[in-house]
Amino acid sequence: MRWRRTTDYAGYIDGAFVKGEGKAFTVENPSDESCVARLTGASGAQVDGAIAAARRVFDEGVWPGLSMKERAAIMTRYGEALRKAAGRLRELAILEAGCPVSSTVMGAQVHAPLRMTDEIIELFLRLPEIEENPLPLHERVNAHFVVQSLKRYSPLGVVSAIPAYNVPFYTAFWKVVPALMAGDTVILRPNPLTPLSAMIFAEAADEAGLPKGVLNVITEDGLEGGIAMTTDPRVDMVSFTGSSSVGTKVAAQAAPTLKRLVLELGGKSAQIYLPDAVARAPQAAYSVCTSHAGQGCVLGTRVFVPQESKAEVLEGMAKALAGVKIGPASDPATQLGPVISAAQRDRCEHFTRAAVEAGGRVVCGGRRPEGLDKGFYWEPTVLDLPDNGNPAAQEEIFGPVVGVIGYRDLDHAVEMANDSRFGLSGWVHGADKVKSLEVGLRIRSGAVNVNGALMSSYASGGGVRMSGLGRERGIEGLREFQMMTTLNIGG
Repeated sequence: MRWRRTTDYAGYIDGAFVKGEGKAFTVENPSDESCVARLTGASGAQVDGAIAAARRVFDEGVWPGLSMKERAAIMTRYGEALRKAAGRLRELAILEAGCPVSSTVMGAQVHAPLRMTDEIIELFLRLPEIEENPLPLHERVNAHFVVQSLKRYSPLGVVSAIPAYNVPFYTAFWKVVPALMAGDTVILRPNPLTPLSAMIFAEAADEAGLPKGVLNVITEDGLEGGIAMTTDPRVDMVSFTGSSSVGTKVAAQAAPTLKRLVLELGGKSAQIYLPDAVARAPQAAYSVCTSHAGQGCVLGTRVFVPQESKAEVLEGMAKALAGVKIGPASDPATQLGPVISAAQRDRCEHFTRAAVEAGGRVVCGGRRPEGLDKGFYWEPTVLDLPDNGNPAAQEEIFGPVVGVIGYRDLDHAVEMANDSRFGLSGWVHGADKVKSLEVGLRIRSGAVNVNGALMSSYASGGGVRMSGLGRERGIEGLREFQMMTTLNIGG
């Protein structure tokens, strides 16, 4: 594929790459604060044009009018075009997102989504367009008529896709590809901190021959386009990944037109270590902090261990993190790279200080590393927290910061795990598999991982409470992009 210079364009609107008519902005490399690209974003008129194109093409039936098999053939070509961009995606994950080249998270940045296109196509082809409602016999047949009741799934409409900055391609992918395969039309607006990888979706659409207007991409520095995409009555659905504070604003903006919402928001996931698994707990701090500098909404940043084992666990965590190599994402030796911005680094500092002021203690880390004057770095930090009410236990920090809390018994551990306004994920570790499962079943969260986890197209995830609405991935996540109509047919 011949890649265009994405910095030359503000987006891809109605089948054409367009130069920006809006505000200019800079994409920074979080590893050294250098300029990755200077862009001129889309104007309000260009955003309006993208929405208009998506609406027109959907209403004309150009894309939703195709059969699922016909769309699958085009989307197969689309997946092939995306896979050609693997090297470029890896480069952009390093440059704009600051993901270390040797990090296991690079799999989510690049390799996982590139293999998942065919899996999404396969799942959609297996899903029935028509399902029967389970009416009892006496409702199916009466003295006057015989009735059949069916559920019919069809394309929903125009989808606004607004992904996050931590894994920008992956979070955009699980909005764009399922929506397209469902027969919807899409406007994609990436996070201004990581806009470059979004243009790969446009390049692939151009190569695969998607009809004009089916996929539109806009970049911008401000909020104007994002607000239009969540308020415009021509949009039927908003799929957003990001913080809970922004997610509530998206929900409020979408409310007057009652758009369908899928919101994958913040998390403060608990990890409960049963007494028979305490030896595993020290590794939790290393795992969280070196997973893209703790910038993952499902990461288990609250670690619960038996109170009598807490000192031992804290000592083990400090040892596990003592030799962590902090540095630029491009260095293969780097284990802990930067957070995304100066503001995010300041957030790590703020909550570390707030934890101490509320009675906590810094076990290790808790400051900017020496010798790295440029870049948005924060040392891997372990906090000894006296209770679950500590600010560092209640607020999502989104950095390499882990809080450890002691529990009296497993009832106490579960009570604290559920004492959160979030509910995105949860973790239970134990040698006793039955007891581990029993504890896991008591955690109120959209996903619970008992002695293991997976990243799969076939298993959905999503949050409860302030962690969001709806589901992504799996059958439930695919159905979010379809309209369900109940058909009652008598005779």
